[in-house]
Amino acid sequence: MPLTDIAIRTAKPKEKPHKLNDMQGLYLLVSPAGGKTWYMKYKFGGVEKKLRIGGYPSVSLRDARKRRDDARDMLEDGKDPSREKKLEKLRSSILAENTFTSISREYCIKRRNDGDQAWAPATATRSEYLLSLLDNSIGHLAVHEIEPIDILAAVRKIEKRGNHESARRTLQLSSMVFRYAVATARLKSDPTRDLRGALLAPKVTHYGAVTDASKVGALLRAIHGFEGHVTTRWALKLAPHVFVRPGELRHARWEEINLEAAVWTIPPEKMKMRKPHHVPLSLQSIALLKEIHETTGPYGYVFPSIRSGIRPMSENTLNAALRRLGYSTDEMTAHGFRAMASTLLNESGKWSSDAIERALAHGDSDKVRAAYHRGTHWKERVDMAQWWSDLLDALRGGAAVAPGPGLNLR
Repeated sequence: MPLTDIAIRTAKPKEKPHKLNDMQGLYLLVSPAGGKTWYMKYKFGGVEKKLRIGGYPSVSLRDARKRRDDARDMLEDGKDPSREKKLEKLRSSILAENTFTSISREYCIKRRNDGDQAWAPATATRSEYLLSLLDNSIGHLAVHEIEPIDILAAVRKIEKRGNHESARRTLQLSSMVFRYAVATARLKSDPTRDLRGALLAPKVTHYGAVTDASKVGALLRAIHGFEGHVTTRWALKLAPHVFVRPGELRHARWEEINLEAAVWTIPPEKMKMRKPHHVPLSLQSIALLKEIHETTGPYGYVFPSIRSGIRPMSENTLNAALRRLGYSTDEMTAHGFRAMASTLLNESGKWSSDAIERALAHGDSDKVRAAYHRGTHWKERVDMAQWWSDLLDALRGGAAVAPGPGLNLR
């Protein structure tokens, strides 16, 4: 006879556990302590088994019958309900551990150690910081539970603070994390794929740079008159001659510089394009480096931090020095030395655009072409480095020199 709710509620415990049978294998087991638990008895592969369905009253009579019917459907499909329950519990446990934050950290560790594709230290630090902005919103959620609206709400909090570029980059990084979760079989698809265009486009800003030859001389004279810390003064003097990225200059180490061969080899892990970069050194650059070597050489950072020799110069040091010299952010930045060199070298008409691009360490999407350029333009780059330093000296000396095809400084 089928059970009723009244019969279940009024069932009394006995000295030993006893069953109250329902239908089709479902029964309620009443313990001596009064606890009531639903079970289903069934056969699978000729073996009698039982499936724990749940405790009463958390699982009502109606719910217990529904779960029994679901189990019977599994049997019809040739599946063992007990095994399926254990597998589902295991899946749920694994999914619960796969929170956005845990997978995000796992992904960042991978990218820090990803061979030729590894993030540069500065990129890794910045990316980890941006992803951490999502910890309080979606970080605790399992990735399979996160919906597009959850991500959009999270990055719009960043956007509302006026950080449009950070919001855009954070959304990009979150997509990378989700795609990594897909690749490692923890997610079916990237929930950010339909969010393109949802954020405000950040305003494109360019690094302040002096690119007018008539104004370069004044800048160089100001640098040579800089009265700040000696390490900062040296870095400011060398920056225009080598025109590498500020981070590459700050992290320069004496082990990378061969003064006899007149070349500075920046290892791939420090480069934006993850490839080694060889910088030909002019006579002026070598003279500066020899002067610096007497103080900070022969090992470690060429431009160490003022506070600690085991750390490089702060990323704000050169820009702060330029501000002290009277140049605003819109007028000149540490990154602006690259724009200065690119503009004047191209305007000179003396050097191939390929050689200039190689000197700036800009990437080439064609791998064959890039490999070809490395060897082909080295001699031209060596000559260009010396010509460029000679031009800087002439401008600093007050010469009214305008780069052009007819200009020959040597």
